[in-house]
Amino acid sequence: MFRHQTIRLLLAFMILLTQPACWSSKEIEDLSVYTGLALDKGEPKTVEREFEELGGSYLKHNKLTATVQIVPENVIGNSGKEGETPKTHFHNISESGDSLLEVFRQISIRKNRPIIGHHLKVVVISEKLIQEEKIRRLMDFLLRDNDIRPSCLIFLSQGRASDTLNTTAEEVPSFRLEDMVHNHFRTSKVMKGITLSDLDALMYSKQSFVLQNVIEANGEVEFSGAGIIKGDTGHWIGNLNQQDVESIAWIKGDVKGGSIKTYNQSNEAITYEIKSVKSKITLKETEDKKFSFHVAIESDGRLIENWDDNEHSSDSAYFKELEKLFEERLTEKINSLIHKMKSTYKVDVAGFGEWFSIKRPQAWKQNKDHWDEKFIAMPLTFDVKLKITDFGSTTE
Repeated sequence: MFRHQTIRLLLAFMILLTQPACWSSKEIEDLSVYTGLALDKGEPKTVEREFEELGGSYLKHNKLTATVQIVPENVIGNSGKEGETPKTHFHNISESGDSLLEVFRQISIRKNRPIIGHHLKVVVISEKLIQEEKIRRLMDFLLRDNDIRPSCLIFLSQGRASDTLNTTAEEVPSFRLEDMVHNHFRTSKVMKGITLSDLDALMYSKQSFVLQNVIEANGEVEFSGAGIIKGDTGHWIGNLNQQDVESIAWIKGDVKGGSIKTYNQSNEAITYEIKSVKSKITLKETEDKKFSFHVAIESDGRLIENWDDNEHSSDSAYFKELEKLFEERLTEKINSLIHKMKSTYKVDVAGFGEWFSIKRPQAWKQNKDHWDEKFIAMPLTFDVKLKITDFGSTTE
């Protein structure tokens, strides 16, 4: 009996020894968790320059300024009285240099707690910085660091990136940016979020791509179009507007919601609400090995708004007339995008290269290193069909 009890105790002890545990765990109260990171052209803040004048300098080139958004920062605006809420729920701190790791370590000598990136939600990069520095260099540390999750979202900023993390909204700005991406199902002006792992694949492929632009004004932020990153150089080369971002989604068939607004013969606004979208890209090849693309787009939707009260919205002939107007407007938007891709920027950012690589893998191997040049020489045609299925809850 005693022997059996001894064996049970030994087995229980051995099982306890094999259980996983956080041997190196640290209390979150002892850390400064940062949820947002902004990267700008190197322009040291006033406090940095003052520190350097007092002897707080080290060997570096000010190629970039990194701003981290730390939460929670309970001491900010808190008088220490019991039950009083802090005025802000975050704290931004900036440091300049030419190595992100060194910048983060430099922040540690200005903070009473080490910063940790396990909960990094968004990274915003300014266009001015990415004009001078390759995006691969800027992302190198983030891709190597095990603390940073590959699911964090990447954005571009037309102004200073740090301004997008310093809004007047009650929410933490980095959380707000992350949540705004979820509105993709409402409007195709909002791109599907590009994560750090997505960006790694895009950079590795050396194909041109777009990142959602964030703009800031009077303490508010808005998604406004997208910035183009040239695949072979890794630099920002220009912007697409909001309707161009919508057109890319139509070509890819990645429209979850939104609308098309145009004007009728009386110059009154009419609006088509999107219910469904299908897009089919066809790759055609001639006998002399020349390729062309054809895109067929179909959509069902409803006439959701009509400012012309003299027309009968429920009339089928009127529906056909409006369908043609909406088709013309969508075609106009897509043609504008294609002109920018083929003539202005000379890049493919609408996914034609991805489609080509699937359909013609052998030909893709021969052309992938100079795909942009190959793409702009390819003929590209469109066929757009929109169908109004109903006119909402009108009483007509």
